[in-house]
Amino acid sequence: MSDPVPDILEGLDRPADAVLKQVSDTQQMLRRPGKARGPQSFVGNAILAKCSPQDLAALGPFLEPIVLKERTLLQEPKRPLDHVYFVESGLVSLRIVATGSLLEVAVIGYRGAIGASLLMGRQISTHQAVVLFPGNAHRIRVEDLRHVMNDRPEIREHLSRYDQALALHCAQTGLCGVRHGRERRLASWLCLASDAVDARVLPVTHEYLSSVLGLRRAGVTETLSQFEEQRLIRKRRGLLEIDERKCLEQRACGCYRLVSDAYASCESYASG
Repeated sequence: MSDPVPDILEGLDRPADAVLKQVSDTQQMLRRPGKARGPQSFVGNAILAKCSPQDLAALGPFLEPIVLKERTLLQEPKRPLDHVYFVESGLVSLRIVATGSLLEVAVIGYRGAIGASLLMGRQISTHQAVVLFPGNAHRIRVEDLRHVMNDRPEIREHLSRYDQALALHCAQTGLCGVRHGRERRLASWLCLASDAVDARVLPVTHEYLSSVLGLRRAGVTETLSQFEEQRLIRKRRGLLEIDERKCLEQRACGCYRLVSDAYASCESYASG
């Protein structure tokens, strides 16, 4: 499944090629130093990188490298999933879609996998997954992954713990939307997205943030302008660059720390 979604990312209204090249160049310079992605350093996805050499060897013949193009639809609600996608770079937006509206419940980057929940007992997808920032991934057929997991139970354990962290992320997003104010929600989203791509430059527009967070665009613009005045971020056309990450985290609601700790716990287990 790799259908394009021409309208769902209506907020991304900048000239894509030029901006994405700029983002790619800038992200390489602004990656946070010292953040190891696991012992299998040649593997870009954190889940795969935490697998033992034996588990990775068992998965290897079934993994297919693919390019994640912007606006590509990887998962649809109420439809079976053919592949699980282990994201290596880029960002995927996981959302609930209703007639004329959408709600983003999580952003997934190199630490995650699209479709892992369906291997943990769920039979059909309830979410839509759309590529927000282009990148790369490895995909594997669902049936092939199931067969490998039957022989290699540690792989199932890695995916199960990731699925638990993702479930908390989705639930916390729903609570955040009704309990927390605009400033804290925006700061939380920026920190989570930055974590997911391991970079401080995000190719995202005010309109996109307004649509997925259910906020008025004028309010988003006002809050981001305040962040810029406080030198937390810098705005450019189609880009947001985080300058003072620790200060931005302090502005975020408690949901950010809960979600961040859940993913860290998942990775800590995998390292142990």
